[in-house]
Amino acid sequence: MTITTPRDDTASIATPASLGKGWAIAGTTAGLASIVSIVGSAMSGAAYDKSVAGDAVGITEKLSEQTASILLMHTGAMFSAVLLLVFAPGLRRYLQARVPVSSLLPDVAAGGLLLVVVAQLMGTALTTEFAFGLADTDQVVPETAVFFGHWIGTVPWLWVGAGVAALALGIAGRRHGAVPGWLVWTSLVLGGLTTLFGVSPLQYMAGMTGPIWLTAAALGLLKRA
Repeated sequence: MTITTPRDDTASIATPASLGKGWAIAGTTAGLASIVSIVGSAMSGAAYDKSVAGDAVGITEKLSEQTASILLMHTGAMFSAVLLLVFAPGLRRYLQARVPVSSLLPDVAAGGLLLVVVAQLMGTALTTEFAFGLADTDQVVPETAVFFGHWIGTVPWLWVGAGVAALALGIAGRRHGAVPGWLVWTSLVLGGLTTLFGVSPLQYMAGMTGPIWLTAAALGLLKRA
């Protein structure tokens, strides 16, 4: 009869293996693209312009003048979303090689970034129809254009998932030395702020801190890749 000794997963840490730099480059580019997206969204604020507040026709006219900004938001968000599909599993594998096998931190970090992907995908879901439809405002129902203006001013800013990912990375660095000290504190501070913003009524503020963390973290990890 063979007796096997149970594996102690809590103490097991895989030997770090090189993942190359592609995933970290993708993350850095995603961070920069997401900043572009947020800038584009902020420049498409006809729905929040006090000079036309409550005037659906006036808001529609202003939106028709902001199609370049709308397309900038769309392009930045979609580039970021696609690139995060590379960075998220790369970050997961990077952490798996540096934390105990039983740790949830790698999965939490990747899962948080995938939430950002969903938010960016949904945030751009209506842009093609309206960006080109606004070329002829007579063919657009003003109230639907107002809704669209609010949509692109809110949904792409839902970056709470990045806050969770940042906290996971910061904790992995704090407990297991997975990342250097500066990135530990950058992740904990920006991750904490992003998460607090995201779960509060100020949830769209997460769109300001999340992309900054993503860019800084990806750059830091690129240097270690």
